[in-house]
Amino acid sequence: MVQASKFSIHDISRLRSTKKGEYYRLNMPFELGVDFGCRLFAQSKTQTKVFLILEKGKYAYLRALSDLSGVDIKSHGNKPEELVRQVRNWFVENELNTAVSAATIWEDFNEFMADFYQKRALEGFSAQDLQMMPVPEYVNFVRSWLSLEKQAFRETAS
Repeated sequence: MVQASKFSIHDISRLRSTKKGEYYRLNMPFELGVDFGCRLFAQSKTQTKVFLILEKGKYAYLRALSDLSGVDIKSHGNKPEELVRQVRNWFVENELNTAVSAATIWEDFNEFMADFYQKRALEGFSAQDLQMMPVPEYVNFVRSWLSLEKQAFRETAS
């Protein structure tokens, strides 16, 4: 996937433990490092890959990853709606040229999540079931939901 993808998004805002003596997960900085290394050393299209690196505060990453100096880091202030805005704007700046507003994406996401939890609860899924749902099952639900949304849009447009 690293070699095949044109874009790379990494949120490094969770690089802290929450309790004294607790280990924190290093998956995101590890994946960023692998991805960044492939861009530098691989003889493929990864050399033109575009990175979006997200952090809670604009310069907070410097305490843990000073080697990212010179890389544009976008901050989201730990606010999910701002994260959506940063990712949306980054895609527009790097390839899309235009997209629906961040507010529309956020509203659609919240509508999807409400439908997801309501429909799955009616099917007998617990909150824990939904947290541990296998990815293929979740993807199938997303596809089905999007298909129904497109159908509803066509019906209202005609």
